[in-house]
Amino acid sequence: MPTALAPPARPPSQPPASPETYALAAGNRGSAPAVLRNLVVSLMHSTGHENLADTARLLTSEIVTNVYMHTRVRSIHVEVTVDAHQVHVYVRDNEPRYRAMPPEVRDGEGGLGLYLVEKYADAWGIVHFGGLNPTGKAVWFRLVEGGMGAS
Repeated sequence: MPTALAPPARPPSQPPASPETYALAAGNRGSAPAVLRNLVVSLMHSTGHENLADTARLLTSEIVTNVYMHTRVRSIHVEVTVDAHQVHVYVRDNEPRYRAMPPEVRDGEGGLGLYLVEKYADAWGIVHFGGLNPTGKAVWFRLVEGGMGAS
């Protein structure tokens, strides 16, 4: 009579001691926010940053949605660097311009993306690429274990 074997016990995920960087990309289409946020969440769980997963999901989704809604770039790139205590997420596109945050949040749906990033990230910013004639930008955020974005 065959005996079923239980899968080996999976050790709990531990954050990496030294920084590790992961690169993700998706075409600039309506599915990009879901695809990229889900990959970032999976990475949070795989690297021992479960406490940061919900905030990383929200902020990644908001920034990628901004790229989808406000640019005509072909692809959206996400770079995630993790170490034992923090996570940096960069959402990069090849459109050098960005819309400044309006002085007041619009009523209704939408318009909250960067406000949410400001509220929940431990730090964030915008970096331009290409020197004096920028060829692209990245909106980045940092989440720290035990910081503002930890659940």
